[in-house]
Amino acid sequence: MDWPAPTDFVYGEPLPPPADWTRSGLLMTFNLECAGCVSRGIPFLKRLHTEFGGRVNLLALHTSHGHRPLPREEVKPTLIKFARDFARLPFPVALDTSGDLARAWQTEGTPHWLAFAPGGELLRSVYGSQENAQTRLHYLLEEWAGPDSKPHGEIA
Repeated sequence: MDWPAPTDFVYGEPLPPPADWTRSGLLMTFNLECAGCVSRGIPFLKRLHTEFGGRVNLLALHTSHGHRPLPREEVKPTLIKFARDFARLPFPVALDTSGDLARAWQTEGTPHWLAFAPGGELLRSVYGSQENAQTRLHYLLEEWAGPDSKPHGEIA
């Protein structure tokens, strides 16, 4: 399976390919120039991390697929600053400057969500960040992690 190389992880710890995962996971492709990604997708992935982060793998992949391709040296510093200083992301972020990974996964644009089972089977591919897409993804993570997966001390 196509997967970002460890050097393509520009923020947080690199995650191995889903084939090596022992738990389910969700990857979101996004682009900083995508308003839906920044205003809905990233905040939703942060909420999922708060609720399920200890039980599922979560990561974001910045891709040029569907957007103007920019050189890595131009995208990487902006992406790191966004992840670290602006959004304060609690999950790893990888970079797909060519858009090849997103194309290989047949994503429709950004944001696009890929849900993987332990061992790497692609279970769901969901395009968009509107309420319907978020609801479907939240239910899937609840199914994987169980409904009582709130962090200790948080009231449901």
